[in-house]
Amino acid sequence: MKSSQDIRKTFLDFFKSKQHLIVKSAPIVLKDDPTLLFVNAGMNQFKDSFLGLKNPKHKRVTDTQKCLRVSGKHNDLEEVGHDTYHHTMFEMLGNWSFGDYYKAEAIEWAWELLTHIYKIDAERIYVTVFAGDEADRVPADEEAVREWSRWIAPERILKFGKKDNFWEMGETGPSGPCSEIHVDLRSERERAQQAGATLVNTGHPEVVEIWNLVFIQYNRKASGALEELPEKHIDTGMGFERLCMALQGVNSTYDTDLFARSKAFITAEFGIVYDQAAEAQLIAIRVVIDHIRALVFTIADGQIPSNTGAGYVIRRILRRAARYAFSYLGAHQPFLYKLAGLVAEDYTGVFDEVTAQLDFIQRIIEEEEKGFLRKLDSGS
Repeated sequence: MKSSQDIRKTFLDFFKSKQHLIVKSAPIVLKDDPTLLFVNAGMNQFKDSFLGLKNPKHKRVTDTQKCLRVSGKHNDLEEVGHDTYHHTMFEMLGNWSFGDYYKAEAIEWAWELLTHIYKIDAERIYVTVFAGDEADRVPADEEAVREWSRWIAPERILKFGKKDNFWEMGETGPSGPCSEIHVDLRSERERAQQAGATLVNTGHPEVVEIWNLVFIQYNRKASGALEELPEKHIDTGMGFERLCMALQGVNSTYDTDLFARSKAFITAEFGIVYDQAAEAQLIAIRVVIDHIRALVFTIADGQIPSNTGAGYVIRRILRRAARYAFSYLGAHQPFLYKLAGLVAEDYTGVFDEVTAQLDFIQRIIEEEEKGFLRKLDSGS
């Protein structure tokens, strides 16, 4: 089985071979963009380059970006734990072109990486393209259809509307039609009974989107109008956890090696046999091992829990984890802070800022957890 470390490195090395510069992730906490509280996509740090406000130092870049989707337009918080593939904090693998290559190369390289390098069965892949939108006066993306037709059968190219196939960073900012890549992870028997095409974008836990190729060509203005950008750009984002799920042969992102040590710690701490646990316990475990990553990374990047703004969002995440652990795992003493050390070890050599600030991160989480558990124990 490929390790998550190998999967991440393979992605970055692949795009390095396509003349992309590997750059560092931006901090997950945004201090200079009033439209967002947190980085919610890999393209956030390149926003000014897309809008033509800043000349990029390099035309092609690639990275793995720390993202948090718990507020605003992209908010997955309440789904986390209740399904097997959503996360608050996640890594987004991406490649970008600033006025350089466009749809043909982005599509060809995505296909090459997935089917030839990662060896995902082409018969399990479906792609979606933008069907057009009259209100925005944006036509259907026939160019993407033509490019995909070079690599994949026509019946595996599906058209969807604005909700699924027109990407926007927020209420304003860079945007454009997109092409999502979905993988069918069901068993051979299930696939024979029902075509995967009928399950794309239906919320099926084993027919999931793993990569989104965004064709940035518009700016959404405060008035709601779209204006054409002077250049066209590529912005792709692949959910690292979902990619690991597909390549490691498991049916949940929480069963990948990314969460193995945290999951083992929790089950040992509370005497739970994971394969025999009740559904409520499984949900609680997923909530905790997801939320601890979000807490560790946001605190490392400078955002501590508080009662306002971004700090309140972080406090909410911590209290949601503590509440689930208290209610369904029997946690009456602080333990979340202990998991922070495991997270730091898992990301050594990738996000070393976490290891560098581990003592501080643990102190903040433990203090918050103690105070909230006192409230829960008193019934308030």
